[in-house]
Amino acid sequence: MKDYKKIYQEWLDNPYFDEATRDELRAIADDEDEIKERFYMDLEFGTAGLRGIIGAGINRMNIYVVRRATQGLANYIIKQGGAARGVAIAYDSRRMSPEFADEAARTLAANGITAYKFESLRPTPELSFAVRELGCIAGINVTASHNPPEYNGYKVYWEDGAQFTPPHDKGVTEEVLAIEDLSTVKTMTASDAKAAGLYKVIGAEIDDKYIAHVKAQVVNQDAIDRMQDSIKIVYTPLHGTGNIPVRRALKEIGFTHVQVVPQQELPDGEFPTVSYPNPEAAEAFALGLEIAKKTDADLVLATDPDADRLGVYVKDTKSGEYISLTGNMSGSLLCEYVLSQKAAAGKIPADGEVVKSIVTTNLVDAVAAAYGCKLVECLTGFKWIGQQVLKEERTGVGHYMFGMEESYGCLIGTYARDKDAVSASVALCEAAAYYKTKNMTLWDAMVAMYEKYGYYKDAVKSISLAGIEGLAKIQTIMDTLRNHTPAKVGDYTVLSARDYKLDIVKDMTTGEVKPTGLPASNVLYYDMNDNAWVCVRPSGTEPKIKLYYGVKGASMEDAEKRSAALGSALMAMVDAMM
Repeated sequence: MKDYKKIYQEWLDNPYFDEATRDELRAIADDEDEIKERFYMDLEFGTAGLRGIIGAGINRMNIYVVRRATQGLANYIIKQGGAARGVAIAYDSRRMSPEFADEAARTLAANGITAYKFESLRPTPELSFAVRELGCIAGINVTASHNPPEYNGYKVYWEDGAQFTPPHDKGVTEEVLAIEDLSTVKTMTASDAKAAGLYKVIGAEIDDKYIAHVKAQVVNQDAIDRMQDSIKIVYTPLHGTGNIPVRRALKEIGFTHVQVVPQQELPDGEFPTVSYPNPEAAEAFALGLEIAKKTDADLVLATDPDADRLGVYVKDTKSGEYISLTGNMSGSLLCEYVLSQKAAAGKIPADGEVVKSIVTTNLVDAVAAAYGCKLVECLTGFKWIGQQVLKEERTGVGHYMFGMEESYGCLIGTYARDKDAVSASVALCEAAAYYKTKNMTLWDAMVAMYEKYGYYKDAVKSISLAGIEGLAKIQTIMDTLRNHTPAKVGDYTVLSARDYKLDIVKDMTTGEVKPTGLPASNVLYYDMNDNAWVCVRPSGTEPKIKLYYGVKGASMEDAEKRSAALGSALMAMVDAMM
């Protein structure tokens, strides 16, 4: 633990920090716990870079932490010999996002690295695309995705367009941590940077190219042309970046009946209509569902603030109800749709691959197998799916067909290397049009998948454990499970245990041990009988421990029952460790 009192006093005394920052810190002078929380550690890079509460301190998101992170990135880029290639920068609708993006651009410029900053907010997948399109060495995305409004974040992308992975994540982190005196970070004015040609504003040209690639992923334009007038869509960008690109893409491929939730249409970092802007949450759809019921819409779409995650409700015409599809469900449905269309057109190569994270449903394994595709597993975080695409490109082995993770994210095509809710929105509407030609709804298609492959049910429980004590509890849980593999979880027997930190997979019957084949990560996974599984890992972006689990039932009701029982047993097991 750092000497938080000493660092706090340095921030108060050093004129490098502006008066507003020092006023904020003076206001907590009598709050020992708050001072400690803000200064006991540096805000760390997780699976998505920096993410934290906005405020003064080394454990908070502010212009000084952003400058330091950017200086560390600049130092690493220079050592890699990539300074001449520049860095693309995007940002979302959150508090301080424009300011943080500007600070990053000016620090890059002060280091002789050209910053290509978007003129206004843009979705995460477009930043991923821009890095590749502009030939940049790296990218910066200022966003905290679906977190509450008090958060912001800073994601780093590498030249392949994916969030950085080893060795670059480690290299950049080391450079950032080597900067102990924040006042030594380089910066310059925006006007000077622009005059020097080191601060370039980008926009429409990249937009057009990005949207063209999104539209190019359509696999059955004929179905859209036939049904476009009969598909009714309700869409909400949840006050974020999706509004313009999603509506544009849908319009350009032919969908004419798209109604946007007016209260959630415009960017607003306060997210006034929701407690937090997460398309996984039912509250995010409340306003959209009101419109859907009045207009008899076929589906309701919601993208998160940086438009990389997509949530959806689909209408069941038999009951008249709108049913929520989890990320596992919508992703599997899209995988089935895309592969079935490509199979019909003879466009699935012999080395086709479907890529998923280890906590994603096993339903997609069954879909991949049905179309003769290899199923490739990656660690949690879409950057690992992006890395698999890069591996295929470099080795010439494997052909990417579809990638997804359970947290409401997928990618069709390889134009970007991060999950893309703009593309997913287009694909779901396309799928709705196709199934409508068969007199089926998207819910009918989902049920047909269950009947074809089995009734898979997947869920996740998150336990929030904030602060220093919370981190200790998370560590205790992981250590306990790592040192004492459970023989059973609920009614299920553990057949094998994977420890991705120690890189071992142990057969619990024979004792045989083999490597996981994936990079080291603090994740534990248990394969169990009857296609059940459990995975436990600390969140890489929030102070939580996450418990993932899945079952396969004989019917929807059976799967629901099995899932509820396993979830209860898992929570009881973890509660006993705290």
